[in-house]
Amino acid sequence: MSLIESAVDALGPWSWFVLGLVLLGLEIAAPGTIFLWFGLSALVVGVIALVFDPSWQILVSIFLVLSIVSLLIGRRMMIRLASEKGDPGLNQRGSRYVGREFTLEKPLSEGAGNLSIDDTIWRITGPDLPAGTKVRVESIDGVRLVVSQVE
Repeated sequence: MSLIESAVDALGPWSWFVLGLVLLGLEIAAPGTIFLWFGLSALVVGVIALVFDPSWQILVSIFLVLSIVSLLIGRRMMIRLASEKGDPGLNQRGSRYVGREFTLEKPLSEGAGNLSIDDTIWRITGPDLPAGTKVRVESIDGVRLVVSQVE
């Protein structure tokens, strides 16, 4: 009898809890969420083994079915959560300002100027406008904000 077989025999149903904790530990060490679902399945099988005491073949079958089902459901859930969260304009800071209105502190001349937004000074392009004019950010052109006069 090998070391693993003797450990499983000695631990009985608790071997499923050990397997579940080892798999959850691997989840911490490895990227992704693969081992999470297998670890949770092993813990559920451990509970079933403690309560009902079925044969090891039935427990392995339950583990395999639970692992596949939880993996598929978990992946679908993670994809849905990932699509709901996040900032689509994270790498395009200027996109957050499209549609917002600001007042020019300095005139916009020869189609170029600067606009102070929060703690950043943005280069802007648009029609020639005097200081104090309300402008709306229409789009982004590279690192410049394209503005138009608010009517």
